[in-house]
Amino acid sequence: MNKIYDPRAVLDTPMQENDAGAATVGEYLVALLRQLWSDGSEFSGKRPFGNSGWDNELAEALVRAGLVKGVIDPEWGLSSVNDFEVQDAINAAIDGLGLR
Repeated sequence: MNKIYDPRAVLDTPMQENDAGAATVGEYLVALLRQLWSDGSEFSGKRPFGNSGWDNELAEALVRAGLVKGVIDPEWGLSSVNDFEVQDAINAAIDGLGLR
């Protein structure tokens, strides 16, 4: 059974330093959409903000907030995460963008 996530709680989740310069998960998702819109057919799903691992930036924020299960290594950052929970949480946040 999938965990139900409150879209507002996910969108308001604080972000650590990240390549999008976003303060929250919601700001990060908006920046990602803006980048897609701006780049059009040149958009890089692998490196939308210039570096790979952008999806881990979102996952790390969710783990730090206790919304999804995972482990943060103090020296290296995100070391493991429940990918299914991340998927569900981000999907809830995306759905919540339409509620703003």
